[in-house]
Amino acid sequence: MEVSGPSRPGTFGGSGGVRPGGVRPPRTAKPLGGTRRRPSAVSETEGHTAAEAPAMHDSGWKRVVLKLSGEAFAGGEDLGIDAAVVEYLAESIAAAVAEGIEVAVVVGGGNMFRGAALSQRGMERGRADYMGMLGTVINCLALQDFLERQGVETRVQTAIHMSQVAEAYIPRRAVRHLEKGRVVIFGAGLGAPFFSTDTTAAQRALEIGAQAVLKGTQVDGVYDSDPQRNPNAVKFDRLDYNEVLTTGLKFMDATAVSLCMDNGLPIVVFDLMAEGNIVRAVRGEKIGTIVCRSDH
Repeated sequence: MEVSGPSRPGTFGGSGGVRPGGVRPPRTAKPLGGTRRRPSAVSETEGHTAAEAPAMHDSGWKRVVLKLSGEAFAGGEDLGIDAAVVEYLAESIAAAVAEGIEVAVVVGGGNMFRGAALSQRGMERGRADYMGMLGTVINCLALQDFLERQGVETRVQTAIHMSQVAEAYIPRRAVRHLEKGRVVIFGAGLGAPFFSTDTTAAQRALEIGAQAVLKGTQVDGVYDSDPQRNPNAVKFDRLDYNEVLTTGLKFMDATAVSLCMDNGLPIVVFDLMAEGNIVRAVRGEKIGTIVCRSDH
């Protein structure tokens, strides 16, 4: 593992969101949509089959999955959607697409519905999870609207069929959209209860041949303890998957980390709301904490 010194306060490997107080996020220029590119080869097998990974972009990643938590959409509030935050996210994603990088997005739904809280009060877990999946679709549609205002062609694909508002999730179709410069937003999780949207991000990344999962959070990486409670908390610049699993670092659930480990898929944890960070992460610049094989 590689570590750096104490850094600014935050939550230890916490879920994404904005800083307390609902501060309006930084703004960036509004670029036009991405450049269309010639399709690359993918598997000819229909259905849920992983695509061939694209060639590396000159500046880093070529195709990535960006994981956004539902809490990020709420801004400083507990529930709902902060339009300023979604606009900032859309502007940042549009800037990345304009550089020719293929971006898919997985969105959580914690700002709409907290299934875990209700399941603790007696609601059947499966039903609560399905309600949460529907909440993710609301966030997907909000992000789609703001991206299209930026001139970026966007498609929402959901694991639960709802043809009036989104396409059904088909990996090869998602790949074709990405190759045409469109952003694909994946909603409704995996379409099955008991799986997190972190696991969805890992699964979708593998199926579409993405080169990394980029997890935007409210802190600038992964720490050995909660820096809000421990001013001497140490930030990790680099971690091996096994270190994450054995030490119990909680920035992402163990199922998602294990899936990435088994397939050698890097995870980058970074501060979502710092100006320019989404573009930097998508470019493959050194940012936040990277989780990968020790020999990577």
